[in-house]
Amino acid sequence: GTGKPLQARPGGIKANMFLKKQVLVIGAGFAGLTTAALLAKEGFAVRILEKCDSPGGRARLWEKDGFAFDMGPSWYLMPEVFDQYFRLFGKDRSSYYDLKKLSIHYTVHFERHEPVQITSDFKQIKDVFEQFEKGGAEKLEAYVANAKYKYDTAMQDFLYREYRHVFQFLNRRLMTEGLRLNIFQALDPYVRRYFTDVRARQILEYAMVFLGASPTNAPALYSLISYLDLSDGVYFPVGGMYAIVEGLVKLCGELGVQVEYGVEVQHIDEKQGRLSTVQAQQHGQLREYTADAVVMCGDYAHADLDLLDPQAANYSRSYWDKAVLAPSMFIAYLGLNREVPELAHHNLYFSRDWDVHFDSIFKRPQWPDNPCFYLSAASKTDRRAAPPGKENLFLLVPVAPGLADTDELRRTYYEKSLAHVEQRLGITIRPYIQVERLFSQRDFADSYHAFKGTALGMAHTLWQTAVFRPSMRSKKVRGLFFAGQYTHPGVGVPMTFIASQVVAPIVANYVRGKA
Repeated sequence: GTGKPLQARPGGIKANMFLKKQVLVIGAGFAGLTTAALLAKEGFAVRILEKCDSPGGRARLWEKDGFAFDMGPSWYLMPEVFDQYFRLFGKDRSSYYDLKKLSIHYTVHFERHEPVQITSDFKQIKDVFEQFEKGGAEKLEAYVANAKYKYDTAMQDFLYREYRHVFQFLNRRLMTEGLRLNIFQALDPYVRRYFTDVRARQILEYAMVFLGASPTNAPALYSLISYLDLSDGVYFPVGGMYAIVEGLVKLCGELGVQVEYGVEVQHIDEKQGRLSTVQAQQHGQLREYTADAVVMCGDYAHADLDLLDPQAANYSRSYWDKAVLAPSMFIAYLGLNREVPELAHHNLYFSRDWDVHFDSIFKRPQWPDNPCFYLSAASKTDRRAAPPGKENLFLLVPVAPGLADTDELRRTYYEKSLAHVEQRLGITIRPYIQVERLFSQRDFADSYHAFKGTALGMAHTLWQTAVFRPSMRSKKVRGLFFAGQYTHPGVGVPMTFIASQVVAPIVANYVRGKA
């Protein structure tokens, strides 16, 4: 790790690595692993530097007493994005991990109404919406057809490309079809054109939280999510979401990528506008790395504010302070010594006036009083998650980044949240808790250098979409690039897979002297 030639791994790339151009990737999350594999496929010697002692970033695994908790992402949508990625290597995704299609996509609990189940039977979903309001089935069919059009258009024309200036984004296709894509309209008023019932609107808008936005500030383009979770299907990897990480680590190993754990980057040096060295610390020792290019796949704001000198940063502190950040998350990982038959794998609860919760994230930051929440029971689908007869629960409350997060505050909020969950869902949890761990703003900041403790990065508002997201290229340091949830196309596991496919050829061209 001192700039010496990388050593070939058995069965990996060829031994004459000192002849190879060298690329450093910072971070072994989804963006880092997928980018590293693509660059190794291009014939470069690739090394990943990872701060944590295991891969996955936000998608790490935490194991205790026979329970295995996915620490971050828990939904698997857009399966074709993953399958297509592995095909780039002439591989089949099933050689790296298997998938199960969920028959019950999720159960939704409402504050003043009976719960409903969203299943893999679209006719059943239409019946649910018909019960919400007269003509609901027909309206849903039209809504999802429009969502599919947006999804297909986005996949074909907008996601798998770099935007360097505004006119690449505001192109003829967008100008001629922008109205149909609803890019310039917020999601909530768009949904209200179809549905008046609050339950229908909440089901069609809830996913904005996982894109780091509010339905009132997210472009209606993101109604495409409804096609995915209502029509295309919800899946789950065998072995949990961490199975994807294990599959990518295996792929990287086959391509000769080297991963160093427990290495925390301290500084990215530049000389005369060009990448110089990367300073890092491992086990208290300072290490220096040289490379032909560096791809920063960790927190973008951390790179700008902490790793680069101010004159070398892509964006200023005032830029980051003004950015609309995605929520943080208050998470409780709970291992129960009994099963909870009332739960599905994915369970959502929506308070009637959820605008109050959104306002507590985006307008008046505070711990929400009557919060909406997500409760996952991965052990319903995957036996790796919990020992027989036990249940693995993941409780998530979206909260504002930057809130005070003391031990006392989080313990008080945890007790309040558990009581809230038990009351709203009509289940008993507390007497059966065998394993518990809390994770919130300060943990996101400590574990991932997440700016203000955000769980997801930057929100998907109109002015933080596509060309308006942070650039994949450093404007100040030649040889430095960025990928991950801050860049285009944005938040979500499939989006980071796509980001790596956008950035990898840019890096490859630079290293080969073509850009």
